[in-house]
Amino acid sequence: MSKNLEPGMTFPDFTLPDENGLKHRLSTLQGDDVLVVHLSRGEHCPRERMHHRELLRFHEWCSVAFTELVTIMPNVQHDVFKLKIATGARWTFLSDEDLEVRDHFDIDEYTDVHHDYAVVPHTVILSPGLVIEKVYVGYWFWGRPSPEQLWADLGEIHARIKPDFDPTLAEPRAEWEAERVGAGV
Repeated sequence: MSKNLEPGMTFPDFTLPDENGLKHRLSTLQGDDVLVVHLSRGEHCPRERMHHRELLRFHEWCSVAFTELVTIMPNVQHDVFKLKIATGARWTFLSDEDLEVRDHFDIDEYTDVHHDYAVVPHTVILSPGLVIEKVYVGYWFWGRPSPEQLWADLGEIHARIKPDFDPTLAEPRAEWEAERVGAGV
Protein backbone atom coordinates (compact mmCIF):
# COMPACT_ATOMS: atom_id res chain seq x y z
CA MET A 1 0.00 0.00 0.00
CA SER A 2 1.27 3.46 -0.82
CA LYS A 3 2.12 5.72 2.09
CA ASN A 4 1.80 9.49 2.58
CA LEU A 5 -0.89 9.68 -0.12
CA GLU A 6 -4.03 10.30 1.91
CA PRO A 7 -6.52 13.14 1.39
CA GLY A 8 -5.77 16.00 3.77
CA MET A 9 -2.03 15.29 3.86
CA THR A 10 0.46 17.69 2.30
CA PHE A 11 2.29 16.47 -0.79
CA PRO A 12 6.06 17.07 -0.46
CA ASP A 13 7.38 20.10 -2.30
CA PHE A 14 9.76 18.12 -4.51
CA THR A 15 12.27 19.95 -6.71
CA LEU A 16 12.96 17.92 -9.86
CA PRO A 17 14.44 18.59 -13.31
CA ASP A 18 12.39 18.69 -16.49
CA GLU A 19 13.50 17.01 -19.73
CA ASN A 20 15.96 19.88 -20.33
CA GLY A 21 17.54 19.75 -16.87
CA LEU A 22 15.78 22.90 -15.57
CA LYS A 23 14.74 22.31 -11.95
CA HIS A 24 11.16 23.02 -10.89
CA ARG A 25 9.66 23.17 -7.40
CA LEU A 26 6.11 21.79 -7.28
CA SER A 27 4.79 24.69 -5.21
CA THR A 28 6.10 27.13 -7.81
CA LEU A 29 4.44 25.19 -10.62
CA GLN A 30 1.20 25.13 -8.64
CA GLY A 31 1.11 28.80 -7.67
CA ASP A 32 -2.39 29.57 -6.33
CA ASP A 33 -4.04 27.00 -8.59
CA VAL A 34 -5.16 23.41 -8.16
CA LEU A 35 -2.46 21.00 -9.33
CA VAL A 36 -2.99 17.58 -10.91
CA VAL A 37 0.14 15.42 -10.58
CA HIS A 38 0.46 12.22 -12.55
CA LEU A 39 3.05 9.85 -11.08
CA SER A 40 3.91 7.91 -14.21
CA ARG A 41 4.86 4.24 -14.43
CA GLY A 42 7.65 5.00 -16.87
CA GLU A 43 8.40 5.72 -20.50
CA HIS A 44 8.41 2.03 -21.43
CA CYS A 45 4.68 1.57 -20.78
CA PRO A 46 2.14 1.72 -23.65
CA ARG A 47 -0.63 2.47 -21.12
CA GLU A 48 1.28 5.63 -20.14
CA ARG A 49 1.34 6.80 -23.75
CA MET A 50 -2.41 6.15 -24.09
CA HIS A 51 -3.22 7.90 -20.81
CA HIS A 52 -1.10 10.92 -21.73
CA ARG A 53 -2.88 11.21 -25.07
CA GLU A 54 -6.14 11.41 -23.10
CA LEU A 55 -4.61 14.08 -20.87
CA LEU A 56 -3.95 16.27 -23.95
CA ARG A 57 -7.62 17.30 -24.04
CA PHE A 58 -7.67 17.74 -20.27
CA HIS A 59 -4.62 20.02 -20.43
CA GLU A 60 -6.43 22.33 -22.87
CA TRP A 61 -9.14 22.78 -20.25
CA CYS A 62 -6.56 23.44 -17.52
CA SER A 63 -5.31 26.54 -19.31
CA VAL A 64 -8.67 28.27 -18.78
CA ALA A 65 -9.61 26.68 -15.46
CA PHE A 66 -7.00 27.78 -12.88
CA THR A 67 -5.52 24.27 -12.90
CA GLU A 68 -1.98 23.07 -13.53
CA LEU A 69 -0.86 19.64 -14.73
CA VAL A 70 2.50 17.96 -14.06
CA THR A 71 3.80 14.48 -14.90
CA ILE A 72 6.57 12.99 -12.78
CA MET A 73 8.40 10.04 -14.33
CA PRO A 74 10.91 7.59 -12.80
CA ASN A 75 13.16 8.00 -15.82
CA VAL A 76 16.27 9.84 -17.00
CA GLN A 77 15.65 13.16 -18.75
CA HIS A 78 16.02 11.68 -22.23
CA ASP A 79 13.24 9.14 -21.59
CA VAL A 80 11.04 11.85 -20.10
CA PHE A 81 11.52 13.84 -23.30
CA LYS A 82 10.69 10.77 -25.42
CA LEU A 83 7.30 10.28 -23.75
CA LYS A 84 6.52 13.99 -23.83
CA ILE A 85 7.17 14.37 -27.57
CA ALA A 86 5.67 10.97 -28.46
CA THR A 87 2.33 12.06 -27.00
CA GLY A 88 2.41 15.71 -28.07
CA ALA A 89 2.14 16.93 -24.48
CA ARG A 90 2.87 20.58 -23.67
CA TRP A 91 2.69 20.56 -19.88
CA THR A 92 5.60 20.13 -17.47
CA PHE A 93 7.22 16.69 -17.28
CA LEU A 94 9.71 16.07 -14.47
CA SER A 95 12.42 13.43 -14.11
CA ASP A 96 12.65 11.49 -10.85
CA GLU A 97 15.76 9.59 -11.94
CA ASP A 98 16.86 9.09 -8.32
CA LEU A 99 13.41 7.63 -7.45
CA GLU A 100 12.91 10.05 -4.57
CA VAL A 101 9.17 10.30 -5.25
CA ARG A 102 8.73 6.55 -5.69
CA ASP A 103 10.54 5.83 -2.44
CA HIS A 104 8.75 8.54 -0.46
CA PHE A 105 5.33 7.18 -1.39
CA ASP A 106 6.40 3.51 -1.42
CA ILE A 107 4.92 3.01 -4.92
CA ASP A 108 7.54 0.66 -6.36
CA GLU A 109 5.91 -1.57 -8.97
CA TYR A 110 7.36 -4.78 -7.60
CA THR A 111 5.45 -6.90 -10.16
CA ASP A 112 7.50 -5.45 -13.04
CA VAL A 113 10.60 -7.62 -13.09
CA HIS A 114 11.95 -6.02 -16.29
CA HIS A 115 12.01 -2.35 -15.23
CA ASP A 116 13.46 -1.94 -11.75
CA TYR A 117 12.56 1.78 -11.71
CA ALA A 118 8.83 1.36 -12.50
CA VAL A 119 6.22 2.81 -10.17
CA VAL A 120 2.55 2.05 -9.64
CA PRO A 121 0.94 5.00 -11.45
CA HIS A 122 -1.05 7.45 -9.36
CA THR A 123 -2.91 10.62 -10.26
CA VAL A 124 -3.12 13.05 -7.35
CA ILE A 125 -5.23 16.19 -7.19
CA LEU A 126 -3.77 18.91 -4.94
CA SER A 127 -5.55 22.04 -3.73
CA PRO A 128 -3.44 25.16 -3.09
CA GLY A 129 -0.65 24.53 -0.61
CA LEU A 130 -0.08 21.03 -2.09
CA VAL A 131 -2.92 19.59 0.01
CA ILE A 132 -3.97 16.16 -1.26
CA GLU A 133 -7.64 16.14 -2.26
CA LYS A 134 -8.00 12.89 -4.23
CA VAL A 135 -5.80 9.97 -5.25
CA TYR A 136 -6.34 7.59 -8.15
CA VAL A 137 -4.30 4.37 -8.33
CA GLY A 138 -3.69 3.45 -11.96
CA TYR A 139 -2.02 0.04 -11.77
CA TRP A 140 -4.86 -1.14 -13.98
CA PHE A 141 -5.60 1.25 -16.83
CA TRP A 142 -9.22 1.70 -15.73
CA GLY A 143 -8.01 2.96 -12.35
CA ARG A 144 -6.67 6.09 -14.02
CA PRO A 145 -9.04 9.04 -14.14
CA SER A 146 -10.64 10.10 -17.39
CA PRO A 147 -10.74 13.80 -18.27
CA GLU A 148 -14.42 13.76 -17.33
CA GLN A 149 -13.70 12.31 -13.89
CA LEU A 150 -11.06 14.98 -13.33
CA TRP A 151 -13.56 17.64 -14.47
CA ALA A 152 -16.07 16.44 -11.85
CA ASP A 153 -13.43 16.29 -9.10
CA LEU A 154 -12.08 19.73 -9.95
CA GLY A 155 -15.58 21.21 -10.04
CA GLU A 156 -16.21 19.95 -6.50
CA ILE A 157 -12.84 21.21 -5.26
CA HIS A 158 -13.19 24.66 -6.86
CA ALA A 159 -16.73 25.01 -5.47
CA ARG A 160 -15.24 24.49 -2.01
CA ILE A 161 -12.08 26.62 -2.28
CA LYS A 162 -13.24 29.52 -4.49
CA PRO A 163 -15.61 31.82 -2.58
CA ASP A 164 -16.92 33.24 -5.85
CA PHE A 165 -17.53 29.87 -7.54
CA ASP A 166 -21.19 30.90 -7.78
CA PRO A 167 -21.12 34.68 -8.25
CA THR A 168 -24.92 34.88 -8.16
CA LEU A 169 -24.89 34.34 -4.39
CA ALA A 170 -25.13 37.39 -2.12
CA GLU A 171 -21.80 36.90 -0.31
CA PRO A 172 -19.50 36.82 -3.38
CA ARG A 173 -21.30 39.83 -4.84
CA ALA A 174 -20.93 41.79 -1.59
CA GLU A 175 -17.20 40.96 -1.46
CA TRP A 176 -16.76 42.07 -5.08
CA GLU A 177 -18.60 45.35 -4.44
CA ALA A 178 -16.56 45.98 -1.26
CA GLU A 179 -13.32 45.47 -3.23
CA ARG A 180 -14.49 47.99 -5.85
CA VAL A 181 -15.35 50.56 -3.19
CA GLY A 182 -11.99 49.96 -1.50
CA ALA A 183 -10.25 50.51 -4.84
CA GLY A 184 -12.17 53.73 -5.41
CA VAL A 185 -14.05 52.43 -8.45
